Amino acid sequence: MTSPALSATLTQAADQGRVCSVAAASQRDLRACVAAYPRLFPDPPIDATMLNALALSTAFIAPWCSADDLRTATRASLWVTAEDWHIDSVATTPEAARATVAACLSVAAGDPPAARDDLGRFLADIRTDLATRPAFRDLHGLWQRELRRMLDAELREWQWKSARAADPSDLPSPDDYAANAAGYGATWVNVSHWIATQAVDSGEQLDELITASLAVERILRLVNDLASYRRDLAAGDLNILMLGVDENSVRRQISARIRSCHALLDSVQARHPQQAVYLRREIGFTASFYGVADFWGDGDDH
Repeated sequence: MTSPALSATLTQAADQGRVCSVAAASQRDLRACVAAYPRLFPDPPIDATMLNALALSTAFIAPWCSADDLRTATRASLWVTAEDWHIDSVATTPEAARATVAACLSVAAGDPPAARDDLGRFLADIRTDLATRPAFRDLHGLWQRELRRMLDAELREWQWKSARAADPSDLPSPDDYAANAAGYGATWVNVSHWIATQAVDSGEQLDELITASLAVERILRLVNDLASYRRDLAAGDLNILMLGVDENSVRRQISARIRSCHALLDSVQARHPQQAVYLRREIGFTASFYGVADFWGDGDDH
């Protein structure tokens, strides 16, 4: 006769095995995307390990989903990786950075991408897939808004980085930096996922989840910075620890933000129980992951 403890262990192992199977299928899809748009994904830093980490994180944050359910989320995460790399490392002038943002926003609005605009073409693939969902027509505006918020944050960080290169004392305040967390990309990915899985059917519902997701994203930005500080120093990227704030202060801020965020999610739970769990798992998984590793990997120049 199986003991309750053994039964629970077997059930947990089975659940984890299923999630890893979903992640494996998602990784195969990500590899196909990389093969379709090789210029977007230089290796290094975007290697098989990163694709595996993206697939695993998405699968464990939403363990009730199939690989098909998660396809938009994993592809959107991969697109954010390409966009981040493009603006940080390819766009060497403010005009180039602004042109990249303008081209992406044009594609998001429904315009066809330029023939050699691989970033726009990959975004168009994601948009085309979302357009098959019945609610996308009504939610398209919010999806565009969050993409704009993310890209505007990326531009702002590009400008801060450029100003710092010219004058090392020219830095944003820690509060301004933390408020610019949308450049991390999580909320736009979450919005894409919720539309793709038909988790919401009205703008009011999606707007409520966006507010909660933005609060989560500010936590993820700070957690990421603690993990990537040495890499950011080497690459010349900004990091909260470069702005006159020490690690202990950042950890206290993270703890305070987590408590506040869980209180916010308590109010969301009654109306959106699964999405509230999704956001809680996003905090827990990401904080634990960055305690050990970094998506970009140690020693990368990004």
